[in-house]
Amino acid sequence: MSFNVEQIRQDFPILNQDINGQKLVYLDNAATTQKPIQVIDAISNFYKGYNSNVHRGAHTLSDRATVAFENARVKVKDFINAESTDQIIWTRGTTESINLVAACFGGISLEAGDQVLVSAMEHHSNIVPWQMIAQTKGAEVLAIPVSSEGEIDLEAFKAMLGPKVKMVSVGHVSNALGTVNPIKEIISLAHDSGAKVLIDGAQGVGHWDVDVQELDCDFYAFSAHKMFGPTGIGALYGKRALLEAMPPYMGGGEMIETVSFEGTVYNKLPFKFEAGTPNIADAIGFGAAIDYLNSIDRKAAAQHESDLLAYCVELAAKTEGVKPVGTALNKAGVFSFLLEGAHPADIGMLLDQQGVAVRTGNHCAQPIMDQFGIPGTARASFSFYNTREEVERLFAAIEKVKMFL
Repeated sequence: MSFNVEQIRQDFPILNQDINGQKLVYLDNAATTQKPIQVIDAISNFYKGYNSNVHRGAHTLSDRATVAFENARVKVKDFINAESTDQIIWTRGTTESINLVAACFGGISLEAGDQVLVSAMEHHSNIVPWQMIAQTKGAEVLAIPVSSEGEIDLEAFKAMLGPKVKMVSVGHVSNALGTVNPIKEIISLAHDSGAKVLIDGAQGVGHWDVDVQELDCDFYAFSAHKMFGPTGIGALYGKRALLEAMPPYMGGGEMIETVSFEGTVYNKLPFKFEAGTPNIADAIGFGAAIDYLNSIDRKAAAQHESDLLAYCVELAAKTEGVKPVGTALNKAGVFSFLLEGAHPADIGMLLDQQGVAVRTGNHCAQPIMDQFGIPGTARASFSFYNTREEVERLFAAIEKVKMFL
């Protein structure tokens, strides 16, 4: 299957630059993806042409802003195949989406002795919010075991399920290891035991099609900036009955129907969860990112990313001293690794000196790093605008790191 990566790269102006005297190789896509000019222009055009607050303005600019803002919500709804725009809540990103569910759903559903299950390889943002609400409710957060390859132990998960488990919250894809979790099976097993399920989709929805109705998840959280959109905007999908039963997350303007000192009536979905002036420009940019993804051959793009990862693994096997971390059979485009005799921070610094951008550290996944007995990893993560030549540049740079160290 052909994929014209050079044509795609022309849409991303940031890639055409030198870093430390060498052409940039950007391999930090799991942290944030770069933005095509179409997204940049959409945000710029809003501020230049129709910047205004939404929903209540009695003038043309407000009308234009409102239409564009709500059209972006429709695009998100269609992109994940939600039933209604009422089920799409604007948030600042995946982290706020998870905190919202933990506070609002957890606040009304958890009782003393209840349990929340998360996997041992979760991002901190899918651990800490559950610990916070569990502490106030007398509930507990338990870790689903993960193998040395970086795969969820499904048999252990089945054994943990029971009447005390009220929520299962797992990542679609591990940001630290690249593992693609069997979320459909996890959702089905959890539902069979009476638990609800939140999927952290931050590392999933930008790579392939996600159908929340087909998955039957109760909540799905994701961020625009990991799918070629702007930072500071994301979305939470939830099943209507759950969202309607949940209290608001914050109070203020927009989330109310009427206010008096005798009592307040909250607004309908989705506005009940959207207090205050929203991030209008970046929601419009989010919509533009979805338009961009819909304009390319996403299956070919996903295959290209898979080919890059396979090529990376192939070159790693030929490179003395490189130890991959996370070797699950089903992986997205993430290659975490260690280099014999080198600290990950030193690897990242020396790669940057050669124009190669990777991420180092525990990747906000300290529990799985502790399980593996390592301080962290260097992580190269791929997008469809990366090339085989850039993978080769990575390993040529690694050889120089070995010489330096």
